Amino acid sequence: MTATALAAPLVQATELVDPVAPGGRLVAAALIAIALIVVLITWAKVHPFLALILGGLTVGIVAGQNVNDVITSFSTGFGSTAAGVGALIALGAMFAKLLADSGGADQIVDTIVGKASARTLPWAMAGVGALIGLPMFFEIGLVLLMPVIYLVARRSGQSIITIGIPTLAGLSAMHGLVPPHPGPLAAIDSLSADLGTTLLFGVIVAVPTVIVSGPLFGKLAGRWVDVPAPDRFEVEESEHARRPGFGVTVATVLLPVVLMMGRSLADITLDEDSVVRQTLDVIGNPFVALLLATLAAMVTFGFAVGMDRAKVTKTVETSLPAIAGILLIVSAGGGFKQVLVDTGVGTLLADWAKESNVSVLLLAWVVAVLIRLATGSATVATITASALMASLVQGMPQTEVALVVLAIGAGSVFFSHVNDAGFWLVKEYFGLSVSQTIRSWSLMETVLSVSGLVFVLLLGLVV
Repeated sequence: MTATALAAPLVQATELVDPVAPGGRLVAAALIAIALIVVLITWAKVHPFLALILGGLTVGIVAGQNVNDVITSFSTGFGSTAAGVGALIALGAMFAKLLADSGGADQIVDTIVGKASARTLPWAMAGVGALIGLPMFFEIGLVLLMPVIYLVARRSGQSIITIGIPTLAGLSAMHGLVPPHPGPLAAIDSLSADLGTTLLFGVIVAVPTVIVSGPLFGKLAGRWVDVPAPDRFEVEESEHARRPGFGVTVATVLLPVVLMMGRSLADITLDEDSVVRQTLDVIGNPFVALLLATLAAMVTFGFAVGMDRAKVTKTVETSLPAIAGILLIVSAGGGFKQVLVDTGVGTLLADWAKESNVSVLLLAWVVAVLIRLATGSATVATITASALMASLVQGMPQTEVALVVLAIGAGSVFFSHVNDAGFWLVKEYFGLSVSQTIRSWSLMETVLSVSGLVFVLLLGLVV
């Protein structure tokens, strides 16, 4: 059985559409729309949700489509993306909130860091960042781990860069490469990739990428940016009398990962009539896997640590408002993608790439890099790049489509600078100047992006 016949992706593949206008006009429409999005986000400071809506309408109108048809295309893409991705992001946010409020994240940090020597601390912190970053958004993980980074740097006498950069590398790699983060989920949805396969490949790529951009680069960065940890605050104890055990915490965090990977492996190795495969296809479905993990977290991170039903309910409820903006941006990106598809821009790009023999993986990475540099948003870069690449992956095996998703994800984190909110978050928390932030955080993101691409290309040689 080929990879193409594996479990169904989040949505059905997008059909190639005949161009609605001459090639020059379509290319101009796409470039004008992307430029508009960039200007609105970076100069006019318009929210990306509104910028993507206006960009989507611009593509269709400049291409010569009927305005009502453009609105229909955008609405269709918005709705299908919200349906396919929205529930997964919401469940992931609930899970992350339970992990943080229960003290489970602290348990992971204390256990791993407590067993590391001064020499291996950067490696341990990279592992902590990756493990915490698996279910959590980057900003949440950063805020959660900053007290730990301060404490570890002070106690070990090492620069906050030497300790912090590996942690940030772990968080950022998970954010860009591994679902259920919004960017990878949006790319999986746009490109009709198999989530389980992408998750498996994402972890395979993320491990060496974190090593290169984390402990190895952090050791160098700590030499030219030698900054002591700010004396701001100590690690706060959990409000509960007890925290979940380390083994229970890790098992709960890895539960959705194991279920989704198990589904993909079963589809490759077992017959379609196998009861085991059919069972894994159900429980390894992304929605079911995250739902089961969230329900399990309500027990292991909630009731088991002393929360009552009211506290568990409050924790789950308070996780949702923070992701409302992310859900709208991702869904608007789906609408933008659908307009690009319905105008036939993707068909033109697909034909051009086939004729020029440019590597699809390299092209996907470059497109994501350019949008990332222009907008400062990894999520917007992933959404826009995957929309432009959608027609290029038609007919490709699911293994190759998964690699395209990862190439886009790697490109989306390239060189964070002053138009990225994460840049200022790191600068202020680490107590750095703009120059120091560029020489540490920005260069780390660049190393992560380039090494991620290299490992994606190497993986593509053997799958």
